Amino acid sequence: MSRPRSSPWSPAGGAFWSGRWQAPEAVLHVVDPEDGAIVGTVADCTPSDVDDAVHAVARAVLEGPAWPVWSRREALHRAAGLLAQREGAFAGLISQEGCKPNRDAAREVQRAVETVRLSAEQADRLEGRTLPFGDTPRGENRLGWYTREPVGVVAAITPFNDPLNLVAHKVAPALIGGNGVVLKPAEQTPLVALAFIELLLEAGVPADRLAVLPGRGATVGAALAGHPRVDLVSFTGGHTTGTAVAATAGAKKTLMELGGNGAVLVLADADVRRASAAVVDGAFGNAGQNCLSVQRVFVARELVDDLVERIVVLTRKLVVGSKALASTQIGPLIDEAAAVRIERWVEEAVQGGAEAHVGAKREGTYYWPTVLTAVPAGARVLTEEVFGPVVSIEPFDSVDEAVSEVNSLEYGLQAGVFTTDLDTALDVAQRLRVGAVMINDTGDFRIDAMPFGGSKRSGVGREGVPFAVDAMTEPKIIAIHRTSRPA
Repeated sequence: MSRPRSSPWSPAGGAFWSGRWQAPEAVLHVVDPEDGAIVGTVADCTPSDVDDAVHAVARAVLEGPAWPVWSRREALHRAAGLLAQREGAFAGLISQEGCKPNRDAAREVQRAVETVRLSAEQADRLEGRTLPFGDTPRGENRLGWYTREPVGVVAAITPFNDPLNLVAHKVAPALIGGNGVVLKPAEQTPLVALAFIELLLEAGVPADRLAVLPGRGATVGAALAGHPRVDLVSFTGGHTTGTAVAATAGAKKTLMELGGNGAVLVLADADVRRASAAVVDGAFGNAGQNCLSVQRVFVARELVDDLVERIVVLTRKLVVGSKALASTQIGPLIDEAAAVRIERWVEEAVQGGAEAHVGAKREGTYYWPTVLTAVPAGARVLTEEVFGPVVSIEPFDSVDEAVSEVNSLEYGLQAGVFTTDLDTALDVAQRLRVGAVMINDTGDFRIDAMPFGGSKRSGVGREGVPFAVDAMTEPKIIAIHRTSRPA
């Protein structure tokens, strides 16, 4: 597969800290996963660079001039406006270095605009409230209040699949909270992160409160998470890496979104046409490289044949191709190793007795959308996060059985339930051990203002703009003991 090429994009520098762009001694080449072409070059940072950057940001937060709340709000509003104006340039960069077809990349930019705008609008959350001293005799002759103060230095470690919006989800709430941020973007997709930092600087964010350190997770990510001057680590990625980050971080605050394996329940009274369309959209968007991607569909046995047939028909219509083509719906995986892993997992399931109704085909970094049934228990396409375009459909005989199956999964990010019975929907939603339940929709949905996170292996804490602002700030109390009673 081929696509039109444009010249490689180079940021102002290969990394950024201490208020200036840094010229790298070692470099990483950023390649297009579609054809391996180099699209840019960035710094390959070191633990020493991490130490310099963290100390510089910490000095700015603790010793530098105050950054008033109103100024933070205005800078982020300007940034949202600039990002909206440059949607085409940012979408092109997202698509070039990553996996998304152009139209999906444009939608990501639009969401990032909303994320930055929502962050600017959280300024009033920092004002706190008065304290109820009058509720106890021990509070007599006292008055006080609390505000929300920055935690200090936020380490933001982001993945490749949403290289702009997930950066915005960490950086913008941290900034409105008054923190400094050291960003380590995914090594596959650092260019858009550097471009976003450029934009923030143009919008008026103080340069000494920002750092971006491209590099390898095993070196830069580990050094950043474990740095003693980092006050909070916000990480999005896989569970195995998240466990290592948590161990390295030690006794400091963490926010972690660690993925899922996207369960959907289709009950006997569900609208099968609606459910099948939603499953296809939720399973195969961004080639399944989405923490909310639909991976396991539990369907009432009397509906399973109809649902499978509809899903297969819709899946066959999906267009796999170059990201640059307007007709493309499914682009490549992030690299060939990811495609080979998915191919291996599907082959293992088929060898164990699963049936592949469509797909189960790889070409380089591309893996065709795949629908499986009769997958043997314990197969990795069921128990692990596939992070690719593979969905497994499993029948159930009772709602209790389906709920038990979902709750037995090691992940618990979000789930979907299709039914026309509201009482049943609410009952199932209350019983599922997940962070969010979408009724008559799949779990592949979020708005950027809602609390986002899950239970079990799916993470620690909640992000989503207002909730991230709360997590990235701390209440500070000021109380006055009056020395004399009022007249």
